[in-house]
Amino acid sequence: MPISSPATKGAKFTSPTGGSFKQAQQVIKTGKSYTAILHTTAGDITIQLSPDTPITTNNFVFLAQQKFYDGVIFHRVIPGFMIQGGDPTGTGMGDPGYKFANEKFTGEYKRGTVAMANSGPDTNGSQFFIMHADYALPPNYVIFGLTTSGLDVVDKIATARTGESDRPVEPVSIKSIDIAEK
Repeated sequence: MPISSPATKGAKFTSPTGGSFKQAQQVIKTGKSYTAILHTTAGDITIQLSPDTPITTNNFVFLAQQKFYDGVIFHRVIPGFMIQGGDPTGTGMGDPGYKFANEKFTGEYKRGTVAMANSGPDTNGSQFFIMHADYALPPNYVIFGLTTSGLDVVDKIATARTGESDRPVEPVSIKSIDIAEK
C-alpha cells in the first residue's frame, strides 16, 4: 500500500514538516541590501541581512515575502544563549518543504547575530536563531544577519518563562515581516 497517492493536477505540495514549497525562488537583486523588520507580539526586531550570504538571505526574504513566517512562534528560547523560530509546526521539526546547502560565511555568534538553525550539514530550511548573548558555537550555522534594533525585544523573548524543551509557556509569535530593499 503506498504511503501517499500521487498529487492531482494543480494540487498544492505540503511537506509533512509543515512547509509547502519545493525551493526558494530567486527574489533578491545583486548589488542591493536588505533589511527585515520582524513584527512580533513582543515588539519589533530589525535585522540587517548579509549580502555575503546571498543564498541564505534570499531564502529568508523569499519566505518572508510569502508570509511563511506570519503566525510562527519562537519555539525555543534559552536566556544567555539564543531565541529560535521559523518552524511552521512550532515543534522544532518543521521546515518550508525543502532544505538547502550551507554557504561560506564569516563572523562569530555574538549578541544580535542571526543564523540558520539546522540538524546537520546542508539541512538549512526556515528555522533561524537570534543570539541573546555572545556564545562560542562551532561554525556550523550560517550567519546571515545582525540585529540593528530591538535587542530589548530579544531580551524579553529570551527571558520568558519556559516549559519542556525550552518552549515559552506563553509563546511570542511573528505577526509579519517587512522587507526593505536599498
